[in-house]
Amino acid sequence: MKRLRLWPQSLVGQVILLVAFALFVAQAINFGLLLRERNRLTLTSQAAPLAYRVVNALDARPDRWPGADDPRAANPRADRPDQRQRRNVDFFSSQPVLDGKPRPDVAARARALFDDIGLPVRTIVAAEDSRVMPLRRWERLRSRTSGATPGDRRVGRLRLAVEYEAGKWVLAEARIGNRPPRFGGWLVGQTLILYIIVLAPLLWIGRRMARPLRQLTGSAQQFARTGAADPVDERGPGDVRELTMAFNAMRARIIAMLDEKDRMLGAIGHDLRTPLASLRVRTESVEDDAERARMSDTIDEMNRMLEDILSLARAGRSAESPQKVDLAALADALVEDFVELGSPVTLADSDRAVALVRPQQIRRALRNLIENAIVYGDRAHVSVFQEPGQVRIVVADEGPGIAQDRMAEMLEPFTRLEGSRNRETGGAGLGLALVRAIMTEHHGDLRLANRPEGGLEASLVLPA
Repeated sequence: MKRLRLWPQSLVGQVILLVAFALFVAQAINFGLLLRERNRLTLTSQAAPLAYRVVNALDARPDRWPGADDPRAANPRADRPDQRQRRNVDFFSSQPVLDGKPRPDVAARARALFDDIGLPVRTIVAAEDSRVMPLRRWERLRSRTSGATPGDRRVGRLRLAVEYEAGKWVLAEARIGNRPPRFGGWLVGQTLILYIIVLAPLLWIGRRMARPLRQLTGSAQQFARTGAADPVDERGPGDVRELTMAFNAMRARIIAMLDEKDRMLGAIGHDLRTPLASLRVRTESVEDDAERARMSDTIDEMNRMLEDILSLARAGRSAESPQKVDLAALADALVEDFVELGSPVTLADSDRAVALVRPQQIRRALRNLIENAIVYGDRAHVSVFQEPGQVRIVVADEGPGIAQDRMAEMLEPFTRLEGSRNRETGGAGLGLALVRAIMTEHHGDLRLANRPEGGLEASLVLPA
């Protein structure tokens, strides 16, 4: 089961996700500040009309105006506020009872407003309820004409009781809206617009950066597989363009060095094979049969060592093209060659196992393992297994095996269990190193393990 990854793997995805998260946090902070300010303004809009009515009612109360002997008494309305301003305001000699939901926030805001205008008060109580508003005259006429029943005219009401002197209270009320403010939708719309404005250009520049980077990655992977790669188009932002230019220059220089190495190795191989061929011809003139045989074996050993060195040096730059091969049939043909030469090699029955490989290289790798098994373990037992997603070729012997702490060391070039370079005891120590290089070129693996019943088991693991 594939594990869900919430964190993107690409650079562009990570940048966009981080920016989106930063915008979300910024908008959340902005939303909190705006909501706080809006609540403060809403609270002020609810408390201010009540405070205004209370102040006007206190200014217009009768005990604040002069008696009849005052010149203004002849016209008591001359300097008094309009009596209509005292509508929805009542005076009480004791604290009025306020039904509904208590609103201490409105009371606190009203006290702040009274303090701002310099009006001292003793106690403030606020509550919120609802009431049914009476029908207007034209509404009553319309309902009589149409015969329709008027709807519910219940509205919210906010009441504020203020004790302005000891035992003296004034009660004011005002209508408040019942609809919730449309604040969330506006903020969501603003956030979406902000995301579009910020993330769209970021996505564009990210794709512009990612395209040459993907091509650069593909070229590097191609170079790792084949030892050659196409140049990368030098485009994109300046930093990315400089990176591709540097990669192309490095690629050209490495390819030139590898080509020079191949030419040099070809020349060395040719120059060494010529004197070896001359030596082989001269051995034919040696009259002693035993000495002539030893000289021929030495020349053959030098030729094999030369082939191993050249093959290891050219690993990763094979000219052989991959093709689909039945590895069971390939192993059967190779084992048959060993059997015809009298070598103790057996092959277990196996089903068809097809993989995309370079046949000559796989034959070389399998031959090296079989030869090691014969030299170190007396016999070689070959098996081919088709497994999910891979093919495994196993070569087991009956020898002493390899100490666990020397497993990794044996895969290095020129490393052997004993120090001599005698072919009869293992050669120059290039066989396993060459096999590992071939497996690396095939994106496979060489695995060594000691068998419980004794001996070593070497496995070629190839992707199917």
